[in-house]
Amino acid sequence: KQWYQRRVRGSNLMQMSAISESYPATIKEADFWEGVQSLTDSDASGKDIAIGLASAGYYCSESGTDNCPEKESLEGRRNKIDDKMNNAPASYFGHVLKFTKAGSMNYLCTRNNNFSNRSQKGSIWVKAGNKLEVKTRSEETETSVA
Repeated sequence: KQWYQRRVRGSNLMQMSAISESYPATIKEADFWEGVQSLTDSDASGKDIAIGLASAGYYCSESGTDNCPEKESLEGRRNKIDDKMNNAPASYFGHVLKFTKAGSMNYLCTRNNNFSNRSQKGSIWVKAGNKLEVKTRSEETETSVA
């Protein structure tokens, strides 16, 4: 098995209801993460992963995990992330993810999005048989993750 971990610079990832939308779902509405496990932080829940990706790593979880100090979590940080995410870190290691059930997610990046003529969004489909299909607005790829 080959695992790929990417450093993300100044970007976040949030679930949205439909690819035609330009606004994210709330963390509470983001149900895709229920079928995802972190291989780099076994104590992280799907909600913890969603919070980390949505905040570009400013928050590493909801309330702290084995690999996320409570003082860097959503509940533990004294200073909150600003509206434009200017105080988010320049890079974020994120998680190596394992998808545990089939499903799909439309996603977008709110950090580099002006919500009118520029957007960064795509879709992820996790298929039975360890197939992951990722489609962005400009390309289509299918990758085996097993």
